[in-house]
Amino acid sequence: MTIDNTRAVPAGPRRSIELDSDEAWRLLSSVSFGRIVFTRHALPTIRPVNHILDHGDIVIRTHEGAALTSHARHAGGPGVVVAYEADAIAPDTHLGWSVVVTGYAHLVTDSAELDRYQALLNPWMNRTMDYAVRIRPDLITGIRLTADDEVGKV
Repeated sequence: MTIDNTRAVPAGPRRSIELDSDEAWRLLSSVSFGRIVFTRHALPTIRPVNHILDHGDIVIRTHEGAALTSHARHAGGPGVVVAYEADAIAPDTHLGWSVVVTGYAHLVTDSAELDRYQALLNPWMNRTMDYAVRIRPDLITGIRLTADDEVGKV
């Protein structure tokens, strides 16, 4: 794989605008791909995954050998702490948005619910994905990256 670095990114300052949780959730619902962040061997681990939103939760599919499956299966109480990040940032302008959800992940154990997620969420990896993980958000934050046209103007 080669990386094309020949396109120039337009010069100019950027501005980061905080999003409210409703706007962050709306933007998250506009994409189907993100990154799950969890702890493995006391270190942060990040995996790209596809997702659906269901009744205020994020749902991803996983497999038997996945570290997240094991962590979620053995988590007591509220579940295992995770972060979920999704974004849409234009590679040519570096403008767009990013949303981060922090919450608790649980393995979906209800067979009817699991069947429903297996029908709704098609993994993009060529692998058997027999499990689903539900992330219950505690904190939703986001930013929009815009061109700062006002910098330097009086």
